[in-house]
Amino acid sequence: MQQFDIIITFARIELIHQMATTGIVKGIVSNLVTIEVNGPVAQNEICFINVGGTRLMSEVIKVIGASAYAQVFESTRGMRIGDEVEFMGHMLEVTLGPGMLSKNYDGLQNDLDKMDGVFLKRGAYTYPLDEDKLWKFEPLASVGDSVSAGAWLGVVDENHQAHKIMVPFVLTREYRIKELKPAGDYTVKDTIAILEDIEDGHEVAVTMEQKWPVKKAITCYREKPRPFRLLETGVRVIDTLNPIVEGGTGFIPGPFGTGKTVLQHAISKQAEADIVIIAACGERANEVVEVFKEFPELIDPHTGRHLMERTIIIANTSNMPVAAREASVYTAMTIAEYYRSMGLKVMLMADSTSRWAQALREMSNRLEELPGPDAFPMDLSAIVANFYARAGFVYLNNGATGSVTFIGTVSPAGGNLKEPVTENTKKVARCFYALEQERADRKRYPAVNPIDSYSKYLEYPEFNEYISARAGLGWVDKINELKRRLVQGKEIAEQINILGDDGVPTEYHITFWKSELIDFVILQQDAFDAIDCNTSLERQEYMVNRIIDICNTDFAFDDFSEVAGYFKEVINAFKQMNYAEYQSEGFNEFSLKVEELIKQRAK
Repeated sequence: MQQFDIIITFARIELIHQMATTGIVKGIVSNLVTIEVNGPVAQNEICFINVGGTRLMSEVIKVIGASAYAQVFESTRGMRIGDEVEFMGHMLEVTLGPGMLSKNYDGLQNDLDKMDGVFLKRGAYTYPLDEDKLWKFEPLASVGDSVSAGAWLGVVDENHQAHKIMVPFVLTREYRIKELKPAGDYTVKDTIAILEDIEDGHEVAVTMEQKWPVKKAITCYREKPRPFRLLETGVRVIDTLNPIVEGGTGFIPGPFGTGKTVLQHAISKQAEADIVIIAACGERANEVVEVFKEFPELIDPHTGRHLMERTIIIANTSNMPVAAREASVYTAMTIAEYYRSMGLKVMLMADSTSRWAQALREMSNRLEELPGPDAFPMDLSAIVANFYARAGFVYLNNGATGSVTFIGTVSPAGGNLKEPVTENTKKVARCFYALEQERADRKRYPAVNPIDSYSKYLEYPEFNEYISARAGLGWVDKINELKRRLVQGKEIAEQINILGDDGVPTEYHITFWKSELIDFVILQQDAFDAIDCNTSLERQEYMVNRIIDICNTDFAFDDFSEVAGYFKEVINAFKQMNYAEYQSEGFNEFSLKVEELIKQRAK
């Protein structure tokens, strides 16, 4: 019986006995099942519970003596005490290989397109790749080369992306390539290489597919420095005021109706990323349907082809069992790390991590664990931190670079940004984009509060050096000046609201409207206009310099009543510039109009 207390946490478990461990159901609390086992069981091990001939996938989340507690990824309706359980000897895994791009998966990586009917059948699991499709393989290595986990053996074309075929991540030793298939057409199941262990001569057959546990980070890289390269999204309130970098982390909290989904779509479509992964974690079914309908229709501005060609969607709706929410975010992150190991830039969007945290709270309560704030698990901060830490910019062993940029949305109840999920995410995410109900009500989109939001990458010396080379010296100082003027404008707006227009000096009105100029021209953006939706860094630099020049200009007005009308004219001219092609005839025409307006009132 002492064997039962052993908890093994590595990726592939070597069972003590040759026969697989089995057990029987002893207790059921919703989707938490207590199992009495007859052999060794590991933390996070996968098991299948036989319910009337249907095998339900489950994950062990706690082991005490001869009892294992498992969370079931399916509905437990009809489950009985005494149902048989079979343990698989491995953790929850994803199958990695060519053919994942443009797929729609659920949280367990079942290919939704292969499933029949409107509703998913309980206990139905599908293979995530196309077993019969032939891929045109081109070798990148040679027989006799020494290789290790993550080394590139060859490449296939996957939707115009160079999909590297790599040495399986589970191999921890040095190997020599004994055999390597020549260029040709092969399936994911065909052996394309045979590797020989340099130490003991053991041979390993390698195919195009491999498996990896989702709860364990893929670390087949040489170095993981602090990220510093700007990730252009085309969204001015992000790129200009609160930039995110390749391999960076950020999150978007905001109440219902503030534009989280539109902002996510804009970032997904326009960001300079090779691969986009959308994880719909516990979202309402209608919102997931919108993603399924809209993404296939979006055109990629970088290639002119459909954005779906380089997108993977992990769909998990709110009416699915809560355990599947946790699986969905880990599945998405593992797939992202896989493509990063190919030297690609991956953008991972999760909507919403609050639903994941709610699932953790539900399971923690069923386990009768000591609750933390708002009944969330005591280790919520550690769970969130460990997950966000898997994103990042890396130097691979061959010198190439890759990155996983992660942006999650948080849906705080009632828009309360002090609740535990938002607070714990704030501690680890380097970018904070606070969507504000007031700005949304005033139709100032994106409704990102420019004062509460921040990017800690502006404090990195590496980023300052990089952005100075891209956008000119003193760029960060200019951004800080814009933020300072926005704060001044907000303070003056409050004074005007209390004292009235004629209760403050004219200079106060000028300062306020200079902040409004920044808001209307830089912060606000039309996501549905073909030109204004995506602003290049060069154009952003030009507009920021123009705005700062105007903000540093002294103006002469006889009365406060003249200020608003004048600045509205200036704002309108700049707005027309935003809707015109950069440096086009129309753009230059409105630029001259702005210059003429400034000359009229400049001292």
